[in-house]
Amino acid sequence: MDKIKSLKDILAIRDAAQKKTALREDGYTMCFTVHMGTCGIASGAREVVNAVAEELEASGRTDIRLTTSGCIGACEHEPVMTVEALNAQPILYGHLDENTAREVFRQAVAGKSARAYVVYVGSEPSDIKTAGTTQAAGQKTVKGEGKKA
Repeated sequence: MDKIKSLKDILAIRDAAQKKTALREDGYTMCFTVHMGTCGIASGAREVVNAVAEELEASGRTDIRLTTSGCIGACEHEPVMTVEALNAQPILYGHLDENTAREVFRQAVAGKSARAYVVYVGSEPSDIKTAGTTQAAGQKTVKGEGKKA
């Protein structure tokens, strides 16, 4: 292994590790992660995960994983869900409820983005802020509606 000489080297290592662990060659092509920290649960994350579970079951798909995680620091966007697909950047969706979570699921399964609910595109940043603020390396800001993508 070469020496790490810069932040770019560290980010490349992180990206490679995430690609290896996010969607391994275990038969899954997509992963929906509903973030269920305290703020998420208080904002309705349980309803979101239940709605996505119902959509997943109704779809009959066996190549999609639904999972939960803890807090990711996106309190102002709760409830939030990350959608990962093979060979694509992860997308963090926010301000979800049962109906919007169903819409995000259906759009993602169809290979589309439910753009109205996109908070961030790319690896999850350690501090998600509104548009116009400092952002993690490799992230892009979408103009309008103060959302990142």
